Amino acid sequence: YKEAIYILKDLRDAANFAIYFSANKAALSTPHLYISALATWAGSNLITQWKDQFRFLPSIEGYKMTTPLLILNSNAGVTSVAFSPSGTQIVSGFDDNSVQVWDVLTGKKVQELQGHAHLVRSVAYSSDGIWIVSGSHDNSVKVWNVLTSKQVQEFQGHTSAVISVAFSPNCTEIVSGSSDSSVQVWNALTGKQVQKLQGHTSVVTSVAFSPDGTKIVSGSFDRSIQIWDVLTGKQMQKLQGHTSRVTSVAFSPDGTKVVSGSEDKSIQVWDILASKQVQKLQGHTDIVRSVAFSPDGTQIVSGSHDKSVQIWDVSTGKQVQKFQGHTSVVTSAAFSPDGTQIVSGSIDQSIQIWDVFTSKQAQELQGHTDVITSIAFSPQGSQIVSGSYDKSIQIWDVLTGKQVQKLQGHTWWVMSVTFSPDGTQIVSGSDDNSVRVWDVLTGQQIQLLQGHTDLIRSVAFSPDGILIVSGSDDKSIRVWNILTGKQVWQLQGHTDLIRSVAFSPDGTQIVSGSYDKSIQVWDISTGKQMQKLQSYTFTVIFVAFSYDGTQIVSGFNNNSIQIWDVLTGQQLKQLQGHTDLVNSIAFSPVGTQMVSDSEDNSVQVWNVLTGQQVQQLQGHTDLITSIAFSPDGTQIASGSQDNSIRIWDVIADKQVQELQCYNNHVKSVPSSSLKPLYATEPKDQLVQQSSKMINLPWYSTSDGWILSSTTHDRLMWVPHNILKILHHPQNTLIISQYGSLFLDFSQSKLGDQWIECYKPQNISKSKFLILNESI
Repeated sequence: YKEAIYILKDLRDAANFAIYFSANKAALSTPHLYISALATWAGSNLITQWKDQFRFLPSIEGYKMTTPLLILNSNAGVTSVAFSPSGTQIVSGFDDNSVQVWDVLTGKKVQELQGHAHLVRSVAYSSDGIWIVSGSHDNSVKVWNVLTSKQVQEFQGHTSAVISVAFSPNCTEIVSGSSDSSVQVWNALTGKQVQKLQGHTSVVTSVAFSPDGTKIVSGSFDRSIQIWDVLTGKQMQKLQGHTSRVTSVAFSPDGTKVVSGSEDKSIQVWDILASKQVQKLQGHTDIVRSVAFSPDGTQIVSGSHDKSVQIWDVSTGKQVQKFQGHTSVVTSAAFSPDGTQIVSGSIDQSIQIWDVFTSKQAQELQGHTDVITSIAFSPQGSQIVSGSYDKSIQIWDVLTGKQVQKLQGHTWWVMSVTFSPDGTQIVSGSDDNSVRVWDVLTGQQIQLLQGHTDLIRSVAFSPDGILIVSGSDDKSIRVWNILTGKQVWQLQGHTDLIRSVAFSPDGTQIVSGSYDKSIQVWDISTGKQMQKLQSYTFTVIFVAFSYDGTQIVSGFNNNSIQIWDVLTGQQLKQLQGHTDLVNSIAFSPVGTQMVSDSEDNSVQVWNVLTGQQVQQLQGHTDLITSIAFSPDGTQIASGSQDNSIRIWDVIADKQVQELQCYNNHVKSVPSSSLKPLYATEPKDQLVQQSSKMINLPWYSTSDGWILSSTTHDRLMWVPHNILKILHHPQNTLIISQYGSLFLDFSQSKLGDQWIECYKPQNISKSKFLILNESI
């Protein structure tokens, strides 16, 4: 009996791997590439044993969050997902007005149902799997025949967007909830309205039938959950407890409980018979968008605006799983009919399928929970400070990557942070219109500077640490005395928002860059404008002084970098090389180098004297928004929308550290030749390399291919959720709530030796048969 249980488990694991393999880009390549899918699959004990048979594959080691079984990519945001009753298909609604059906095993789209005139907000299967119902912002409910892909019914009656739809268990009725505050019940065969349930005072966001079909539950923006008698249309119960809008509701399989999700970030479980809350599940850091019970009623799955999918134990209220793979709002999540898988849909245009049983709960690491807006080195170079849309400021140890302080006090996004010249204080600017000064040692706020009437985008200390300058969307630049907390100057002259401000090295001048396309230089002693450098055509994104104060560097939205003479106001050089907007630039404290970052995903190092690019640093997988030199000029820190801060060794021409501890984008940073390694058309040609490739040079492409730096041939493919936490050849440290992985080619047999990857050892007959069938 036990052996049979183990075989069934192994068969399920093999089936999961088959699903994962079918979505792997390497599956359509040559054998030495497609067998590398084993290296990227976390899997279970069976997969580990399979890997033992392929001992000379590339090895991926380390700790990471769970990998989805399958990722279905589309060209539109996913608004709703549901498994078919057989579990073999998934139906999804999209914001491009379509309903699409997918094959779970192959990951292929098998149907696209067109007919709605606006985005589709909700989809559901009938219990017999023959019909699909969809609700749309075009105010209609449509019923589709799964076999013919034809629309068979359209229900008109709602006067506003239809937000949620569901079939009754016996397939004879359909319920819909709408922005018109009503719940309507329809005869599925005739299309006639059976009931109109009125009682909510705002948008009805979610509706569902009870398992026996006698009740309907509805959730609303009016913060209430209401239960209705299907036969009479009367309200039976009204459950209240959420402090914000209710976004999703569902019955338990036995019909005795209801689960609700809300914009108050909580999930609540209600006992229907007692009409009371029995559990409050807390762990999401943003709006809970979707909730559902598992088929056995012991677990709840939730999807959130915090981009995560979480599983909860109903009896204890504890979180038991957390899946992180989406890069935007999770709009919908549901269990498969057998409870072994979860499907989730997101605004990031992907549908992801997760295996419930082989997944492992990941360790929660400290870090920001939203977009990183600013980073800066401490004067000693031993720490980095970061600011975020999550309203917090965090300080990190550069050597260990550990968080050493978390500063909280801002009531809205933190847009800019930097250290004081002596490293004892930090100044921050925020979307709450305030400038704040903090003590680095204690983490306490020591100054609150108020006067701006709009978002503050940029702040900086004077070289003596006595003054602070701030630039704001209110079009003003303000100078503050840190000792008194008083405003010294308000500099007026720009006609649009201020994007960037900086002090000159001697502290006598301020430079500012604005969306009004001008760069202005100000005298600190008089508050008067000294220079106005006009670009006339392009928006100024970033400005900074050179370390000797004789030059100003600026980045523009035309992808160029321009260097100006401070004394004459003349343009000295224009550097071209980036292919997208230049977000920030920094002069090296020593020598003649300058570094820039761009939304083209590159970090580029330039020779200031010649204007030539001397280095390009690769590793980020998304647009780069921030850059800074360390005080000694030996390191560069870069921030990116791939959620990471990376530290690079300038002297050794290598990346030495990555701080990747964020759920979202990094946005802005204050303060020997290596050519870019890109292959235009990488080939599956066999790589002629020694089986011992301890120092095999490689690089990655944005779509996940790992290529040889010398021949540009493909070595293997990795999914994006692995790529973004993968140590590149010169990268020594990653800090991330998603984990950290190393790619090792040292024992690999590639190229014409690929057949030697398979070295069978002792393995049970059952597992051998399963292995052969799957491969």
